[in-house]
Amino acid sequence: MESYALGELTQSERLEVERNLAQYPELRQELAVIEETMEAFLMKAGTAPRAGVKEKILASVKAPVKTETRSAKVVSMEPETKGNIISLWKYATAASVIIALTSSYMAYNFWNNWKDTEVSLLELRALNEQVARDYNQVNERLDAIENGMQIMSNPAFQRVVMKGTANSPEALASVYWNQNTQEVYLSVQNLKALAKEQQYQLWAIVDGKPVDMGVFDGPDGANTLAGLLKMKTTGKAAAFAVTIEPRGGKSSPSLETMQVLGNT
Repeated sequence: MESYALGELTQSERLEVERNLAQYPELRQELAVIEETMEAFLMKAGTAPRAGVKEKILASVKAPVKTETRSAKVVSMEPETKGNIISLWKYATAASVIIALTSSYMAYNFWNNWKDTEVSLLELRALNEQVARDYNQVNERLDAIENGMQIMSNPAFQRVVMKGTANSPEALASVYWNQNTQEVYLSVQNLKALAKEQQYQLWAIVDGKPVDMGVFDGPDGANTLAGLLKMKTTGKAAAFAVTIEPRGGKSSPSLETMQVLGNT
C-alpha cells in the first residue's frame, strides 16, 4: 500500500492493488490514512521557494513570443541548497510513519490473537482438570468395587443379612464380619433416605447389650455399587441392627426406630 501511494509499483502491480481496493473497503480506508499521513509530513517538511520565484515564472509566461532564436532560461523550482537530500528525507519520514503505523496495527492484532489464545488455553486447562477429576473419581469407584468384591468373596468374612422390621418391612442391609480381624463392613441394599438432621446407626449386640458400630448417611453413604462402608470393629456379636438417630448418633439405640435386624 505504501509503494502504491508513492507510485513505485509496476503497471501490473498497480492493477492488482486497485482490484483489491475495489473489493475491500478496509483497504481503501487504510490507503486514505496512508495518503493523509504522507501528505501531512510532506507539507511539514517542505521548503518554501525563494522570494521572487513566483514573479519570474508569471513574467516568463506572459512575455511575448519573439521570432528570433534565443536560449531559454531555465528557472529551477527546487531549493538550491541540499534539494535532493531534502526530497529523500521527505520520503524517508513518510516511510517511517507508515512503518510505525503498520507495526502498531500488527502489534494490536497480535495482542488480540494472544488474548484469544490465552482464553482458549484457560478453557482447555479447565477441561483437562475436569477430566482428571472425573478419571480419579472413576478410579476410586473401581478400587472400592474391587475391594468390596474381595471382602464379599473372602470366606474369612461372615455375611449377616439384616432384614426389615415392622417399621420398614422392605428395608434390607448386610454386614460382612471377620471375627479374626474384628473388621466389620456394611452393605446397604434398601434403606430410605433421611432428613438432614438424621443418620442411620449400626449396632452390634454383644453379651445382650447394644454396642455402637458407627453412623452413616443412608443409601448414598453405603451403597454396594460404591463399595462397602467400613464400620467400627468388634470381636463378638450375637446380632446386628440399624436404627434411625439424630445426626451424630447416640450412646444407646432408639428401638422404636429400628429398621433392620439380623442374627449372626
